[in-house]
Amino acid sequence: MTSPVLRLLALLALSILAACAAPKAEEPQLPVITPGYEAVEDEGFFIEAVEPQHLAGGQARVEVDYAGDEKPGTIVVDTFARRLYFVLEGNRAIRYAIAVGREGLAFRGSGVIGRKEKWPSWQPTANMLRTRPDLYAEYAGGRAGGLDNPLGARAMYLYRGGRDSMFRIHGTIQNSSIGHATSAGCIRLFNQDAMDLFERVEMGARVKVRSLEESLEAEGPYMEDAYGRAVLDTPVNVAKKAADLIAIAEEEARRVEQEAIAAEQAALEFEKAEKKRLAKCRRQGIAPADCPPAPQTVLAGISQ
Repeated sequence: MTSPVLRLLALLALSILAACAAPKAEEPQLPVITPGYEAVEDEGFFIEAVEPQHLAGGQARVEVDYAGDEKPGTIVVDTFARRLYFVLEGNRAIRYAIAVGREGLAFRGSGVIGRKEKWPSWQPTANMLRTRPDLYAEYAGGRAGGLDNPLGARAMYLYRGGRDSMFRIHGTIQNSSIGHATSAGCIRLFNQDAMDLFERVEMGARVKVRSLEESLEAEGPYMEDAYGRAVLDTPVNVAKKAADLIAIAEEEARRVEQEAIAAEQAALEFEKAEKKRLAKCRRQGIAPADCPPAPQTVLAGISQ
């Protein structure tokens, strides 16, 4: 006869085993937001957080060692490496990732910050209007500052010889463009970075834009990765680009295959619905030419 103590121990062991075997409910995975790139409300406008994928590969601002001889407070722009530095004391600098437009590539040398604006207005240049009237003609008269303004939350205007050079360092409404070469514009930063730089830089601060020779000496050779971002030209990055290009091609092939399967399935469903529709009309003595079309709700269900 089993003792009460043994029965109690057995029940306790079973309860422990059951608890261990029971699957744990998975906690919902919250998106990870990089510090400094959270959503923020500014001057009545709500700026969304920068998604983590746009900050991968060293795209987030960071304080780094800096070997240049520029004075603290200087902005150094490297359009080839797609980096901007704000020089600090003690051979240090804040490094920002940038996107470089056609106008940004055209400027070399130095100037000074002659103007700073929060939520600046924007007007396309004569070159933009001439080359892409389909995109810019409707904005020829200018566009007020706001979330849909290409200059973003902040703009710093580069002057040379006391005159506006038309070179701008500004925010952007296209986070995915950062790190890339773009078809238009000057120097873009994430809005959060533009706001950070805006508070650091003083009026009259010197801005230096590196030449290719200066970029190679300071940064080394750069290349574009599989996603069009500037990365150091190293054997590791060359190999990674090749692997990424294969992965992108495979993903595209899967997408095309899935779309083809979905289209084939939709065609079969449509053919089935048509046969059903015509059969119903025949039973009602209605000629095929006079048979009412299938309801839109049915067609919508097939196309989804």
